Amino acid sequence: MSARELTVLGTAGAVPTKRRGHNGYFLRWDAHGILFDPGEGTQRQMRYAGLSAHDITRVCITHFHGDHSLGLPGVVQRIARDGVGHPVRVAYPGQGQVYWERLRYATCFVDTDVVVAQPLAGEQAVVGGEEDLRILALPLEHSVPTYGYRLVEPDRVHVLADRLEARGIRGPAVGRLKAEGFLVDRDGVRVELADYSTVRRGQVFAFVMDTGVCDNAVRLAADADLLVIEATFLDSEAGLAARYRHLTAGQAGMIAARAGVRRLVLTHISERYGSGEEGRFVEQAAAHFDGDIVLAHDLVRVAVPPRR
Repeated sequence: MSARELTVLGTAGAVPTKRRGHNGYFLRWDAHGILFDPGEGTQRQMRYAGLSAHDITRVCITHFHGDHSLGLPGVVQRIARDGVGHPVRVAYPGQGQVYWERLRYATCFVDTDVVVAQPLAGEQAVVGGEEDLRILALPLEHSVPTYGYRLVEPDRVHVLADRLEARGIRGPAVGRLKAEGFLVDRDGVRVELADYSTVRRGQVFAFVMDTGVCDNAVRLAADADLLVIEATFLDSEAGLAARYRHLTAGQAGMIAARAGVRRLVLTHISERYGSGEEGRFVEQAAAHFDGDIVLAHDLVRVAVPPRR
């Protein structure tokens, strides 16, 4: 069975607390290990979670505020120290190139050539490298250039071989039908692939961090099986959220509802809130979204829901 699971490494906003460390999210997606927004302490949290540098195949940075990127130097240096042999592609906003270079070479260490920079630019960026996974990045509305990410597994066509066999279509002819979408059988009748196949919808993961309410947040999350989204403030601080271009819990729920999300993970919680207030984040999101809601805590694991 495919291993598709999110390990939450840190869940704080700009300031870590005793209960919540800075951001860090590791997505296990079959053979891929994708690390999102490694903040301070990511190396240590990975150790607690049983993850190693060898598990990382890609890093996705939404923006270059410290709580989303100051763990990057340690991660890069750990990749070098541990002798990771496969490419590790790092996507990040190209407008922050100077910060990438500072973090990539923050201190003296024996370097590695497996880390591959992938700066993002424009209103839509397709992040290349994975043959079996499409990664799309769209800009969000924050105080610095910020991108959200959408991971899409391609749909797969399952041919109904028994029905084709009954029509005398087998072997190489089935391959042609899949490749071309139709064929003409021995009686001269056109056979359509759609009539002799079913489609297995690919799963979708979305990561939306540090943004005001915007259309791209909904586009990234559209029909997502699992959405990780910031919910920095409770609704009572909507004014602060707008000023700093962040989301409230209710706004996160509204985005999930508009997008048709299946499972919602709320994170990036402001240090102003104590443990006694945390239940309100779920309540306020649930006022708009009637799907599964998880309030993230450090080191929690969240499964990608089974296929529909």
